[in-house]
Amino acid sequence: MSKAYRNLLQKEIEQLERQGNCAEDWSAVLVTEPFDARCVRNSTFEGSVSLGSIADCRRTNGALELKEGIYGSLLRDVAIGDHPTVHNVRMLSHYTIGDNVLLFNIDEMTADPSNPVWMEPMNENGGRRILPFGGMTTGDAYLWARYRGHKGLMERLEQFTYDLLGTDEGRYGRIGDSCIIKNTKSLYNVIIRSANDDRTVVDSCITLRDGVVGYGCTLEYGVIAVRFLLGEHVHLEFGLRLNDTVVGDNSTLARCEVGNSIIFPAHEQHHNNSFLIASLIMGQSNIAAGGTIGSNHNSRTADNELAAGRGFWPGLCCSFKHSSRFASYCLLAKADYPSELDIQLPFALVNNNVGKDQLEVMPAYWWMYNMYAMDRNSKKFAKRDKRKYKAQNIEFDNLAPDTAEEILHGMALLRGWMAKAKNGTVYADGMEKGKRPTVILKGEEGLKAYEEMLVYYAMKTLESGEWKTESGKREKEWVNIGGQLVTKTDMEQLIADVESGAIGSWKELNNKLDTLWECYPAQRKAHAYGVLCELAGTDKLNEEQWESYRKRYSEIQNYIEEQKIASRKKDDGNPFRRMTYWDDDEMAAVL
Repeated sequence: MSKAYRNLLQKEIEQLERQGNCAEDWSAVLVTEPFDARCVRNSTFEGSVSLGSIADCRRTNGALELKEGIYGSLLRDVAIGDHPTVHNVRMLSHYTIGDNVLLFNIDEMTADPSNPVWMEPMNENGGRRILPFGGMTTGDAYLWARYRGHKGLMERLEQFTYDLLGTDEGRYGRIGDSCIIKNTKSLYNVIIRSANDDRTVVDSCITLRDGVVGYGCTLEYGVIAVRFLLGEHVHLEFGLRLNDTVVGDNSTLARCEVGNSIIFPAHEQHHNNSFLIASLIMGQSNIAAGGTIGSNHNSRTADNELAAGRGFWPGLCCSFKHSSRFASYCLLAKADYPSELDIQLPFALVNNNVGKDQLEVMPAYWWMYNMYAMDRNSKKFAKRDKRKYKAQNIEFDNLAPDTAEEILHGMALLRGWMAKAKNGTVYADGMEKGKRPTVILKGEEGLKAYEEMLVYYAMKTLESGEWKTESGKREKEWVNIGGQLVTKTDMEQLIADVESGAIGSWKELNNKLDTLWECYPAQRKAHAYGVLCELAGTDKLNEEQWESYRKRYSEIQNYIEEQKIASRKKDDGNPFRRMTYWDDDEMAAVL
């Protein structure tokens, strides 16, 4: 810490001893001005201890009011910043503590920076293991865990990490400015990133071990987390059990068990008895109560994985098998799904029809029957983004290049299946392991809805009218790297630059991703124009085609507004929903 330290004066040592303090070697205890010895009482100092300025004042946190200083604590080999409030920390060892930090009622807070611990996300067999560090983003973790076939990339990323762990920024045992930790049993090898304008709070947790906590996070009420990485503004609470997992920015997990997973930003999972393991969940997702996502031991081989695109939303008490894969914005009806699934239709409703012994999939369900939720989901995640630093770039819009390409793929599948329909029933291939049929519901309506979704996406992106300068050629393959959309071409170049040494550190890698993010709006426009050309069957739109799409876009906007109201009215006009209220005034006040 870049402060001017001095040794204690003899009179200060005598005063400290009169106040119940002791030290192995008082010469190893350094302080900086101003230092008020009255604010250090009943504490023990071992090894090398550095203390920032301490003044005789009080610190409040809600109803809790404490004096600034060191009280009733044991400090061993620590450096503490200015204006600390440290009370009843039974063991504080090998940590670097920032300014204005409050530590209260902690049993053990220790670190071993020389022993970084690997975590095993996405798969329980350790084949995707990564080494977390302070400042690691969800995208960094995903890149390292996913691209295992690139041996050179893996070696370089590991070297980047060891280079960083040799610095204060990357090592374990670091608490940022203005952090509050209280009523917690054990912290071991934890980095907590906190700042004056984006404070992190840890309150009444049980164990945090071998992990990184991002800026603005809140962890409270019985959390157990081991080998973990949290992005910015993550909320963990109410008895969550977490291990070997990356949790992206703006996510909430509570009352559940999550292990060996990578979760992209804006994930919700806060109900009892839900279980998520060995999975990649690509964000803007919600796991309901009673879900067992990734049921184990369904074969004689090692446990495998589950991968779900953005907007994954399984209903109550859903159970899935490894290995399964889901397109973006899949909504799954309550069921125990008996076999592995590969749902390739985005924005679909999936149902296990036990009576008919068949899997049923309705394409574009969100667009056709729940427009209010679709429109809300496109806006709420951006509105709820309270991050200050935003190290991870995120595409929040549910209609973007990645989902547009999934829709085009889904349309091609639907056309092929509909061409082979028997007696009006459309059967799909390859979406469930086993011999029972998969039936497509409302295929014609879904195909029409998909086309409307593509027109809406493209015209909304091109509203500025820059279509005449665009080329009809589009990038068809996109990678979601922790929330940021990158073309496959750019991703391959980034990997090549890492392997060749052109990119030489995690910082340089993230700077490159930031540069790609700056290019993304133009890439999205080019892609949107290419989608319109694909729909029109041309390489370049003429004036008449453009005007036709503008007119259709206006009609779709009107349709969206009508459907948002209609889908809300399903709830508002439901007599069963209203019957618990005495009158309209009470219902209006409550809802």
